[in-house]
Amino acid sequence: MVDPSRPDKSRILPRTGRGRLLAAAGSLLAIAVTALGLYLFQPWTAFTTTTVREAAPTTARTQPLTAPGAFISFAHQTTGQAVVLRAPDGANTLRLTGLSTSNGPDVRVWLSGQPADHAADTDKGTWLELGPLKGNKGDQNYTIPTGTDLTKYPSVVLWCKRFSVAFGAAPLTLG
Repeated sequence: MVDPSRPDKSRILPRTGRGRLLAAAGSLLAIAVTALGLYLFQPWTAFTTTTVREAAPTTARTQPLTAPGAFISFAHQTTGQAVVLRAPDGANTLRLTGLSTSNGPDVRVWLSGQPADHAADTDKGTWLELGPLKGNKGDQNYTIPTGTDLTKYPSVVLWCKRFSVAFGAAPLTLG
């Protein structure tokens, strides 16, 4: 007769060399999966904020080339404005003001060939990377390469390269 209070020892893996090897392999696999998850998702960024306070490019004749465009949110709540400023020498600078978005891994600033309300498809069209996002809060400037045809880029997008998602986008309307 089987005693239900006693476990069925035939189902317990004996602590032999093979059992120890399987336990060690399982532990190593769990460590590798955890390390990969931490690398990809960087969960600590959800609790960090980087504020940037760059001054606007100043010369007596620097002027807006586009109307200020307000950010709209996509994958993450994003607010603030974007504007392209032109210096007398013809150099263009993208200026983000009052920016507030989530911190994330590998967020980039892109000029996009998509309108701001279709920024989720930015990676499927024409885009120009201006660099990594300097901070998830504040005011910051990005140099636009000389000779860039701004008529091809109706928006600026904060794009997470690691997960291929738009955090937010703002229209760039030439004035």
